[in-house]
Amino acid sequence: MSGTERQLLIVEDDDTFARTLARSFERRGYEVLRASSLEEVKALLRTYQPGYAVVDLKLAGGASGLACVHDLHTHDPQMLIVVLTGYASIATAVEAIKLGARHYLAKPANTDDIEAAFARAQGDVEVELTERTTSIKTLEWERIHETLAETGFNISETARRLGMHRRTLARKLEKQRVK
Repeated sequence: MSGTERQLLIVEDDDTFARTLARSFERRGYEVLRASSLEEVKALLRTYQPGYAVVDLKLAGGASGLACVHDLHTHDPQMLIVVLTGYASIATAVEAIKLGARHYLAKPANTDDIEAAFARAQGDVEVELTERTTSIKTLEWERIHETLAETGFNISETARRLGMHRRTLARKLEKQRVK
């Protein structure tokens, strides 16, 4: 791996969560860098070469963590990147992996989960397949998030493409995902 072996970049706009995660990784011997925006990431990469990154999918101002994953992977293709999100969908998971993420985890995820994700280089053929059929609500959620990813998390453009009012889309995004 290129970069500093135990240097970790956390890209998270929730300061409390970022601080907590940083402390946990520091206790495990990592040197932790923090950024809350793509601009801060670019500035840090001028000086540092982290070997690891944890990236939130949705950053402040509606910015996409997918763009951050792309930039990190372009900067250093060997960097191990894990995407964390409270807005998990198949579409964004697939895009994150295509853009260079090692793994994609739904929040809440802890330090153990993230370290295990860094270590997993191969897929798992033993992963449990579910027999459950997909509900209409889940299909809607997936389509919304697929379109969000296509538009770079632009709410107005996503609403236009889905043929719904922007406020309706915003309300749907505020609700918890139905399992």
